[in-house]
Amino acid sequence: MSDLFIRLATRDVEALAGWRAGQPVRHGEWLARVRAWAALGRRTGATQIALYSEDSLEFGAALFGAWLSGKTVWMVADTLPASCAALAGEVGAFWGEFPASCTPAVPAEDDDGDVDWTAPAPDFPAMVVYTSGSTGAPTPIRKQLSQLTGEVDALDAQFGAALGDAEVLATVSHQHIYGLLFRVLWPLMAGRAIHAERHEYPETLARALAERPCVLLGSPAHLKRLPEHLDWQGAREQLRAVFSSGGMLEAQASLHACTLLGQSPIEVYGSSETGGIGWRQRGLQADEGWRPLPFVQWRAGDEGLLEVDSVQAGPGGWQILSDRVEALDGGRFLLRGRADRIVKIEEKRVSLDAVESALRATGLVLEARVLACLDGAAARQSLAAFVVLSGAGAARLESGSKQALNNKLRMLLASSVEAVALPRRWRYLDRLPVNAQGKTTQALLLALLEPAPDSHPRRPSLRVLEQAPSRALLELVVPPDLLYFDGHFSVAPVLPGVVQVDWAIAYGREYLGLGGAFAGINALKFQQMIRPGHPVQLELVHDTNKNSLNFRYFSDAGAHASGRILLGT
Repeated sequence: MSDLFIRLATRDVEALAGWRAGQPVRHGEWLARVRAWAALGRRTGATQIALYSEDSLEFGAALFGAWLSGKTVWMVADTLPASCAALAGEVGAFWGEFPASCTPAVPAEDDDGDVDWTAPAPDFPAMVVYTSGSTGAPTPIRKQLSQLTGEVDALDAQFGAALGDAEVLATVSHQHIYGLLFRVLWPLMAGRAIHAERHEYPETLARALAERPCVLLGSPAHLKRLPEHLDWQGAREQLRAVFSSGGMLEAQASLHACTLLGQSPIEVYGSSETGGIGWRQRGLQADEGWRPLPFVQWRAGDEGLLEVDSVQAGPGGWQILSDRVEALDGGRFLLRGRADRIVKIEEKRVSLDAVESALRATGLVLEARVLACLDGAAARQSLAAFVVLSGAGAARLESGSKQALNNKLRMLLASSVEAVALPRRWRYLDRLPVNAQGKTTQALLLALLEPAPDSHPRRPSLRVLEQAPSRALLELVVPPDLLYFDGHFSVAPVLPGVVQVDWAIAYGREYLGLGGAFAGINALKFQQMIRPGHPVQLELVHDTNKNSLNFRYFSDAGAHASGRILLGT
């Protein structure tokens, strides 16, 4: 990809750069946005820039505008207050869709000018990305330009010929290394049309996949939940490839996606630190072996730990990962779990991977994540289990009690897990929580252990999935002892509609900074009841032109409620 900058500068201005809201965006329009962001960069004194934009085409233009004006771009997965506070100590300017408190900058309407498309040096400090947080707190990782170009060269060498001119659609964000490479940099290099918006809902995804030859960028969390009742025939006819990264895709989920989409997902394995390492496409044979990507060397080092050397991993030579590997024939390797998932409980070494495997082997558990955490006032470390039950497990919970199921699982684990390693805290979930990248992070799981503030809470447990200045996506789980269930109703608790509206207003003020008094409500609909314990998502969108707040409650079961709240000045 050494000539990427020249390719972009000389590509036909009438070529299709991508699609935005169903309308084509020409390459000349995209180049104009690059020039505008570069003009902003020339008058920005800071060299360290935080960038956030939900629009992939605009993000790509801002990224190249920053690089062409000598800026290092810091990329984060969200614009939550904690993320912005962490960035404030590292960068000198915020670009794009950050909250007003960050004083974000965007190009002026008349920003333009000549751009020197000479590529920066290979060792140019192009970007800082953060680890996903799935095994700990997110950590910043610095990337030279040569590492990013090496990533794209490897992907194009391995998969480019089969993709041709297919358009690029995604359910994952580009504000993470996987989405950045597959959804922005690689398509720009290859001249593939980019869909600016991320497809959050399977209904719109199924329609979009059926329109033209395309590639789907997904994650395990998205692919395993593709609903069977939708019409995927058009997608099967148009898809050239399905990619999955950001976590391990279970064999059953791979088969599920293949059945619906007609393509066995291509899984890509790597890390923020090392870049892409290997790939596999299981097919019906469920081959678990991984093949190294082009230009990647690997070996099994001490204690079977994977060691990698590649351009994308950086100039430091061999890097040691925390993943154990086993060599297979043909230069392939098998992943054998993470060495850093060994914890000490009362001086005993415990493998969290082994406990999770033992839970799944009981037949009562579909998915499991186990973490070490401090237990009670004694501050003693113990294990907490976050469990998605199988049909048999759900039936046992329904017919008994949570404590009885806890005891049953502990008894089944006792034959393979030492007593000190038996989980003491249990959370039974409809599904594991994931962020916009499809990652289940430690922070999301540990938040589920926080106790309710009083015996009769007035709010649901909440986590923020996405946040931008005019839009927020929240996940709510209503506790069974919610104050508002009292008397509503005696047969089965149902969340009152007035409470749903009140929460929408309250969270709109909290996460979108909305002011103004309540001035009315339009288009109010209640389609399905919201029951305790079932996760629902709440989408909030601020229409600045009408000064209204559009809200929508929905879940895997479909739509629950929606409306448009009018706000006074």
